Amino acid sequence: MDTRTGLPVVGMVGGGQLARMTHQAAISLGQSLRVLAATPEDGAALVATDVRIGDHTDLAALQAFAKDCDVVTFDHEHVPTEHVRALAAAGTAVYPGADALCYAQDKRAMRERLGALGAPVPRWAPVPAPAEVAAFAAEAGWPVVLKGIRGGYDGRGVWLVSTVDEARSVVDSGIPLLVEERVPLRRELAVQVARSPFGQVAVYPVVQTVQQAGICVEVLAPAPGLPADLAVEAQELAVRIASALDVVGLLAVELFETDAGLVVNELAMRPHNAGHWTIEGARTSQFEQHLRAVLDYPLGATEPTAPAVAMANVLGGPAGGMSLDERLHHLFAADPGARVHLYGKQVRPGRKIGHVTVPGADLADVRRRARRAARWLREGT
Repeated sequence: MDTRTGLPVVGMVGGGQLARMTHQAAISLGQSLRVLAATPEDGAALVATDVRIGDHTDLAALQAFAKDCDVVTFDHEHVPTEHVRALAAAGTAVYPGADALCYAQDKRAMRERLGALGAPVPRWAPVPAPAEVAAFAAEAGWPVVLKGIRGGYDGRGVWLVSTVDEARSVVDSGIPLLVEERVPLRRELAVQVARSPFGQVAVYPVVQTVQQAGICVEVLAPAPGLPADLAVEAQELAVRIASALDVVGLLAVELFETDAGLVVNELAMRPHNAGHWTIEGARTSQFEQHLRAVLDYPLGATEPTAPAVAMANVLGGPAGGMSLDERLHHLFAADPGARVHLYGKQVRPGRKIGHVTVPGADLADVRRRARRAARWLREGT
């Protein structure tokens, strides 16, 4: 407990953009988020006042960080499960807990657990050797998807292979893998649910996510043209998963929409790129909601603030030309309604350095404006 304010202290392991935006949400709750950052240059470390430098795989660093925290949470899922258990055993409230977090860290465990729950998942199998990939593909059909069981994001750790030789080059790397069918999808969707230790849940509208080269480049909220019954089914599925896994905090369920219905792709137990639109586009942002959930506060309203919201990620573009500051100047003059969030990152080609959100009455209009703004900030064109 903060003796000066009488408010609880929340520690977030990880100093990236999710911690940065969670810190911003914490301010309105009277708090300054405590952050465990890898370096003083991490995005959250540049704005938070209570920053500790340490490695998330170092138990001693985690224990020192957690001291005097009322609750510890995460902006990524890479803290070793045994360290999460050690913190909890020492009396620290850690959310999500190790028993839930393991399903976001281990794709094989996730697939097994979701299958046991009766949740719709792709056909899959573990991959001990290239012959098993060939046997799986003989039933599911080529191409198939190889996934690293642990780690991987933004397209990393995922390989689409069409032959045994292509599969062998991945399998021979020694990475523990599973193989999945290539799902014939219409589009990708995502739904987020917050859950508190008390068991209260609050679910956000289903959104459509647009991927390019494995990276999310757009989010459209609510998902356009989604039948109401399918939207409710997706929300109920997310609530059922969150409750069954005893998730506390935010759970993002990434989905495929197919001709046969919904299929669960991935789980994330933290604020998520699919929810960045909520800062301006929902009554309670995902970042404030995550804090409310881990603190066991009553959860906030999730209704959209506008009929349509578009979010576009800003990726780093080529070096040279107009400065980012100059581009911001021109963007704000051209579209005062575009809301920009930059993450304090060094610009590198293809790296997520921020996002733009545009709420409004017409989806086509807000999508065009968000795309235009993100392209301008990336390329100056």
